[in-house]
Amino acid sequence: MTTSGLTRTCAGLAGAAMLIGTLVPATTASAKEPPSASAAESPSTSTAIAWRRTIENTLTAMRGEALAHASYHFYGEQAGYERLPKVRALFAKTAHTELHDHFTKEAQLIHYVRDDAANLRRSIAGEMEEATRTYPRFAKEAREDKDYNAARLFTELAGDERSHARNFAKALYAITHHRGEIPEGPTIDPVKVVAGKPKVHSARTLRNLETALRGESFANASYTLYAEHARARSPKLAQLFERTAAVELTEHFAELANLAGYVHRTRENLRKSIAGETYEATKMYPGFARTAREERAYRAAALFTEIAGDEAAHARAFAYALKHLHHHGHHGKHEEHGQHGQHHGQHGQQSQHHMMGADF
Repeated sequence: MTTSGLTRTCAGLAGAAMLIGTLVPATTASAKEPPSASAAESPSTSTAIAWRRTIENTLTAMRGEALAHASYHFYGEQAGYERLPKVRALFAKTAHTELHDHFTKEAQLIHYVRDDAANLRRSIAGEMEEATRTYPRFAKEAREDKDYNAARLFTELAGDERSHARNFAKALYAITHHRGEIPEGPTIDPVKVVAGKPKVHSARTLRNLETALRGESFANASYTLYAEHARARSPKLAQLFERTAAVELTEHFAELANLAGYVHRTRENLRKSIAGETYEATKMYPGFARTAREERAYRAAALFTEIAGDEAAHARAFAYALKHLHHHGHHGKHEEHGQHGQHHGQHGQQSQHHMMGADF
């Protein structure tokens, strides 16, 4: 678990632990409703302990899905720059499912999205942690390692996160006191990600950049779900979450990716994606499913098994695309060899492989 990823998710762990009882049918309450506070406190319902590993595994899976969504977004853009429209479409559709299918279902499993006030409080805590601790520490370490470009970026991001926290705090006041205005949110200024090698010298700086990428991708995914939850009751709050989510992805993640050399030529991006999808299909999700069954969290086990099948289909779709890249005149003569094999891909329906394969 990374520092930034932990920052973004730990606030939700306690709430998830209280509600994880809905992962298995209860004999005393509807499986569609969380257990009452009294039930959660009774000796017979030590759910926070009984399903602790499944909760942790679900959050780990959510972080992976969020990172894959962000990664495939930019891999798709890179394919577009290389005039590979069908590969770009494959990455875009897979990215959509990463967020709107897998991440969303996993979040529902542990009741990650709460009421608007709770979502804002969690967001404020995460943004302030990064503004006052994580990014200042990363900037200090980058200066020590003479990676001054990274130090400047980390310092800039710390300021942005503090601004996001202020916006969320104003929104929280407005909805809880029924006074004041919900801010419109930050202005979005997308950054182009260019394929290339890392632009830092220190291995420590590179690790910190990769940690930050995971945190920003998770924030983007979380805020997207919070926006969807808020939309019916408060369109202004939904807009605030949406704009902040867009900044986290198209500015913060993009700037970090450029320094980290995170995006490569499409051939290498496909290879990385296949490796990540295969790992999740054959090892990670089957392992999570086994743990869930051991803890009698049967809904979680079923979901993990379903997603494992999806990941296998995505690996096949990416492998097909890789095999047929030469049809697009892509020879990859100037590819960089990446250092990041930790993504994964997915597209919710296994028919996706056949549907996308027909395009190549």
